[in-house]
Amino acid sequence: MVLNYIWISFFVAAFVVAIIRFALTGDVDIFKTVIDSTFSSSKSAVMDIALPLTGVMVLWLGLMNIGERAGAVNFLARFVGPFFQRLFPELPRKSPVFGQMLMNFSANMLGLDNAATPLGLKAMQGLQDENPQKDTASNAQIMFLAINTSGLTIIPVSILAQRAILGAANPTDIFIPVLIATTISTLTAIITVALWQRINLDKTLMLWIGGILVAIGALTWWIGSLEKEQIEIVSKVGSNMLLILIIGTFIVGAAFKKVNVYEAFIDGAKNGFEVTVKIIPYLVGMLVGIAVFRASGAMDYIIAGLAWLFGTVGLDTDFVAALPTALMKPLSGSGAKAMMVEAMQHYGTDSFVGRLSCLFQGAADTTFYIIALYFGSVGIRKTRYAVTAGLIADLSGIIAAIALAYLFFA
Repeated sequence: MVLNYIWISFFVAAFVVAIIRFALTGDVDIFKTVIDSTFSSSKSAVMDIALPLTGVMVLWLGLMNIGERAGAVNFLARFVGPFFQRLFPELPRKSPVFGQMLMNFSANMLGLDNAATPLGLKAMQGLQDENPQKDTASNAQIMFLAINTSGLTIIPVSILAQRAILGAANPTDIFIPVLIATTISTLTAIITVALWQRINLDKTLMLWIGGILVAIGALTWWIGSLEKEQIEIVSKVGSNMLLILIIGTFIVGAAFKKVNVYEAFIDGAKNGFEVTVKIIPYLVGMLVGIAVFRASGAMDYIIAGLAWLFGTVGLDTDFVAALPTALMKPLSGSGAKAMMVEAMQHYGTDSFVGRLSCLFQGAADTTFYIIALYFGSVGIRKTRYAVTAGLIADLSGIIAAIALAYLFFA
């Protein structure tokens, strides 16, 4: 419902601003400019974005299936078991929902949003089976949702793909900044909910959280001590090396277990085209709405207003133009993706704004959409503090993304 109002407001605002510009400045071309933007953006959504994206989605869905058959998910389950049991103390120690949640988190971490959704719905149903109050969100469900809405992503596949499609000189240069930002967002979500639920922050839990924080802090401090040219090299080499390591581990692990690797790849890849087709209507709708909003000049007025506001308090305003992606992300993943793509097309894929919009896209997830979808699927009406926890995590991701963008790309 919220997204419906936002989409309508794009067109209403565009119409109002166009009328005002025509009346005050006599701009007779403004209406043609707005209409032309609808055709060009709809064509771009399909021909320049969705179709090229199909190949990338086919590739990574196939690779993820190889990773699953290699036993990577089971290995992670054993590895994070002690951590999960403390985050979800309401659940039985050997509950099968641990595996379901881990599958969902794994898909999210690999950046495969559409693949993660059915796994997340299955996990939510498993949590609902353990929930004594069927119309009220349980503590375990809120923790699960908070981690989901924080958008923990190790491989931001769709972001890397969009940067490659739009001609970035080095599509993976945002990889490490996104990893740091999304980790901060996730840790914020976990700590916020843990404090709210008064979860016992015992030695094991604190060691996990502390270890992650130390690793992020050390990485950020080390990167901050480097020169700009060195930072670019570290980001480029580290990003590509980690991606190659993950792919190689999946394939070698599956081969070691005598899995037919190619067949596993094909079985997973078959869903790639279907996943891409599903996002086309959302992508077209949002890109057209954003295009008319920007073509009318309304977006420029908002950005100028925010720039003035931040400028009056002495802040640098280079980041303001990327804020539409950050503001849209809690409401709609497809909408935020369209904002990200539009920012890269308008300002340049390798511009500061283009890169920051990618960091915003990867720093958190769609809080309102995920809560509505997941809770709606099991009939939860009383969400308690789930939205608040999700938005706190989103805010921490936005702040981290801005700081990291200045560190890496300013």
